[in-house]
Amino acid sequence: MTYADRPDVPPVPDVPPVPGGPGGPAALASPGGQPPPGPSAAADVELLAHGELTVRGQVREASNAVLFCTVAHRGREADCVYKPVAGERPLWDFPDGTLAQREVAAYELSEATGWGLVPPTVLRDGPYGEGMVQLWIEADLGANLLALTEGEEAGEGWKAVGPAQVGEDRTALLVHADSPALRRLAVLDAVINNGDRKGGHLLPAPDGHVYAIDHGVTFNVEDKLRTLLWGWAGEELPAEAVEVLAGLRDALAPGTPLATRLAELLTAAEVDALRARVEVLSRTGRHPEPSGQWPAIPWPPV
Repeated sequence: MTYADRPDVPPVPDVPPVPGGPGGPAALASPGGQPPPGPSAAADVELLAHGELTVRGQVREASNAVLFCTVAHRGREADCVYKPVAGERPLWDFPDGTLAQREVAAYELSEATGWGLVPPTVLRDGPYGEGMVQLWIEADLGANLLALTEGEEAGEGWKAVGPAQVGEDRTALLVHADSPALRRLAVLDAVINNGDRKGGHLLPAPDGHVYAIDHGVTFNVEDKLRTLLWGWAGEELPAEAVEVLAGLRDALAPGTPLATRLAELLTAAEVDALRARVEVLSRTGRHPEPSGQWPAIPWPPV
């Protein structure tokens, strides 16, 4: 049953599809590091939380309802994404109606790392009820973060993910960029237990900062990590990641502002599992490896 067919959801206006944006092709920023977002993040959150939402279009390729909107507040306007809870399709391994909260929780964790990997995201009421509202990121489509190579090695500047079937009798090596930005994201995904890190969820901005979107299937108490960013599996964590994890351990202690906020978005068991993942990563000091008990690569990969 599609979003429009569900009897408990009001019909979405017949508007044209939105070109590009979330779900579109991924692109590559420069392979160097990336600075954290500027001080406008708080202003963006205020705009998203209190501005007037106007639906402009629908991203039709998405599996759940994804509405392209503008948001206006006190003379400022921006593009954004609105995902109403009513448009979420039920999943067998996640409680119904919780994906929007998980998206906001992922943003809160991203901010706690200082890396600013997730665009400003809030939970608020909208034209179709409560939902997640996230700042729209215009991606730079100049180069790919992912590639297929005919060789057996990834090559300089790339990390191997694994073989991929590209024809009935032909395979190629799937690789991703060996980028500090993507490595940070691989750490964040391990922390939030991201079950769906696809190539189309990677959005490099024109200024070179890489953002990540679509975090609805995160924070499960069971190991659900599925990602295309396995290139560092088993390797030692970089020093900055070790430092960030130490900071997260303190920030997630019971009674802290972050722990209090996450308790509003996740279950107590999910917050406890989050703390446990941070502890394991800190203790081992290594990127996780596929567990073998769960498909390691999301499908479709883009």
